[in-house]
Amino acid sequence: PMKFATESCQVMEACIRGGMPVLLLSAGQAGATAPASIAGAIVQAVAECLAGVVYVNAMAPGHPAIFGTWPFVSDLRTGAMSGGSGEQALLTAGCAQMHRYYGLCGGAAAGIADAKLPDMQAGWEQMCSNVMAGLSGLNMVYEAAGMHASLLGFCHESLILGDDLIGQALRCVRGIEVTEDDLSLEVMRATCIGGPGHYLGSDDTLNRMQRDYVYPVLGNRASPKEWVEQGQPILVNKATERKEMILSKPSRARMAPDVDAAIRSRFNIHLN
Repeated sequence: PMKFATESCQVMEACIRGGMPVLLLSAGQAGATAPASIAGAIVQAVAECLAGVVYVNAMAPGHPAIFGTWPFVSDLRTGAMSGGSGEQALLTAGCAQMHRYYGLCGGAAAGIADAKLPDMQAGWEQMCSNVMAGLSGLNMVYEAAGMHASLLGFCHESLILGDDLIGQALRCVRGIEVTEDDLSLEVMRATCIGGPGHYLGSDDTLNRMQRDYVYPVLGNRASPKEWVEQGQPILVNKATERKEMILSKPSRARMAPDVDAAIRSRFNIHLN
């Protein structure tokens, strides 16, 4: 705690001299390498990163650096890391608020699950910290999807399900728009006074379907009857189907053939 490793400083100095942006990363673990209190862990992380900011600017004033406060949580019964806890969500949100206080571009971790599989536990753990991170105004969210076993595991299905999860979290971040149009007073008047008495077919409802609402790709909103008729689909199985479909197609992120060949001529690349 509150110390810099010599080799890390040497690497950072080389990066700065080479013009590379740097990530100032403080990853104390509350109760182990940081104070057990939530506030104390945040204070230490902020102090360590502020020291990094001073270090960077002493070498090159204004050099790009990310304020990377990453305090983590220990389960104090065992000492194991608990990235999916409510305390982790609070740590991340508190750090985000400190980034905003100083007006610095910062990042922190959210979306980690302690669960080993993409199950109900993983869902509540990933959603809790992602929503808290978003609502607190975090600039960069690390580990936001796919991460299990407190960063010891990764799951493609969870990454795919995270698409729906993060979509809902971003809808929460967007919040509630309040304008004269959004209050819908004229729509209420037309519906309730001489109108049909419901809003199902109104132009306003149809216009807002895509503008104001987010719809899950895999999340099932069918009625119980419809769900049974669909064969009682299991969410993880649907994610596996989507994973296999994605992996069966060529990657859109692949490099141009000449670039790929040039890299392979210089390095011993094991991937096909």
